[in-house]
Amino acid sequence: MKNLLSVNVGMPVEMQYKGKSMESGIIKTSTHEPLYVSTVQVEGDGQADRVHHGGPEKAICVYSYEHYPYWEEKLNRNLSPGAFGENFTVSGLDEHEARIGDVYRIGEILVQVSLPRKPCYKLASKFGVEDMAKQVTDNGFSGYYLRVLKEGYVTTGEKIIVDHRPDHDVTVAMINRLTYHDRQDRTGLEQAMLAKELSEDWYHKLSKQLSAL
Repeated sequence: MKNLLSVNVGMPVEMQYKGKSMESGIIKTSTHEPLYVSTVQVEGDGQADRVHHGGPEKAICVYSYEHYPYWEEKLNRNLSPGAFGENFTVSGLDEHEARIGDVYRIGEILVQVSLPRKPCYKLASKFGVEDMAKQVTDNGFSGYYLRVLKEGYVTTGEKIIVDHRPDHDVTVAMINRLTYHDRQDRTGLEQAMLAKELSEDWYHKLSKQLSAL
């Protein structure tokens, strides 16, 4: 069963990292109110760094609730939905299940998987764990982004319906593997080139990686 367990939003706040102040939108709060989802973001949400977050290719950040027990044990703390800065906390759609180009119907909206989430230092700041980004690239629990094909309202608790699956079998997990681990996997990279729905920047990066072999 694929479900939207929580919708989480928050505006940028000041945080500390290595003794320096910064702004980040990683702090999210779960809400049960219907929120409007546009092609660039969820209502009530904001991004401090609009180069790397938000916008048409990264309108919605998704994280799998199936990863929460692992992190709760690893970090020795209880975690609430939205803990990883995601807008949608989901079940049944982790990185191995979600294909690049998948189209999901959630409430009134229609969304498409566009690229993995690239972990950054803001996770380290949020959790107080210096190598948090490395841990995420090591275990592959990255989360991913959705582009919005049809705007509308969405509410916590909605079912997630798979509206369309592409012919290829390129998952978010596969893109992570080729990017961070098996960079010399020619067969895998050639297969990844079938995922035309992958964000332009990431597709170009993997294409260059393949050309260099």
